[in-house]
Amino acid sequence: QVQLVESGGGLVQPGGSLRLSCAASGVTLDDKSIGWFRQAPGKEREGVACILGSGILTSDTRTYYKDGRFTVSRDNAKNTVYLQMNSLEPDDTAVYYCAADLGCSWHPEDFGSWGQGTQVTVSS
Repeated sequence: QVQLVESGGGLVQPGGSLRLSCAASGVTLDDKSIGWFRQAPGKEREGVACILGSGILTSDTRTYYKDGRFTVSRDNAKNTVYLQMNSLEPDDTAVYYCAADLGCSWHPEDFGSWGQGTQVTVSS
């Protein structure tokens, strides 16, 4: 398994932005697909974005989004994957997780490694 650590969560006002980070130590994230999920109280965990690992060859897009306000990217030099979230709304309040596996999926059960999560609260 891959040890993942999320950071960057916090309290933000509606309309604001946050950038979450997903880092790993001892293993490279470059060849792993990284999914971002969130779980609000009383709700199921849902996928919001995913970026394919370098080992997957495709002429199609390498990133997938459930919401156009979110952008996922990598910094291989820092061994980190980011989730940029803009125009945040109170409904975006949740614990956000990153997860690693071979490919992208919207199903949490398809990912074998998870971080501990970071809380995002959108409130005035």
